[in-house]
Formats: sequence, structure tokens, C-alpha cells
Amino acid sequence: MESAKQPASPEVDRRPWGAFTILDEGADYKVKRLEVDPGKRLSYQKHHRRAEHWMIVAGVGKVTLDGRERLLHTGETVDVALEQAHRMENPGIDPLVFIEIQRGDYLGEDDIVRLEDDFGRTG
Repeated sequence: MESAKQPASPEVDRRPWGAFTILDEGADYKVKRLEVDPGKRLSYQKHHRRAEHWMIVAGVGKVTLDGRERLLHTGETVDVALEQAHRMENPGIDPLVFIEIQRGDYLGEDDIVRLEDDFGRTG
């Protein structure tokens, strides 16, 4: 009797702020798991073609939306609208893990417009 082939584990994509893993994707959606290292933050950015929904699953995140900051704790969520400037930061000493659901007609990484970046990646 043949055993069923197990699917490959998702690949972890390392970034200067931590890492992300694509958990699932389709024509107009993508689901990611992001881990932000203590004291690090993603670039302050916006997207022309996608909106996002974030849920904190471990740690505490500091979210910036259009210049307004707030803390999110485990189980809390936030919606990022199309064209809305946004950033996630880990102000704590433990890793921050959040799930990101992207929705839009184009989900490529080149739809990131970086407004500020700690790692010199603004355009």
C-alpha cells in the first residue's frame, strides 16, 4: 500500500525585521504568518491594489495607521484599507506574531510603496 505524499512545508522568507511565511493563497487573496523581532518594525507603507486584515496571535504589536498609533494584544485585529499608510512594530521583548490576510486584484510584493523604512528600502 502506497503512503500519501505529504505536502511540502511552507518556506520562511527572512527579512531584516523578522520573517514571514505564506500559509495559503488564491487568485485574489493571500494569508501570511509574520514574526517581528523585538524592537523591530516593518516599513511604513501603503498598497494601491490590496487591503489587509491583521490578527495578533502572540505578543503585543504597535500599529500605525495614517499616523495614528495604538497597541494591539493577542486576539485583537485591525483592518488596513486600500491606500492606507500602515506599519506594524514590536515594542516588546518577546517575538510578535500576527496573521495577515490580503485581499485584492494583485498581491505581489512590488505593490509596496514604502514611505519610511529603517533598513534603507524606500524608493
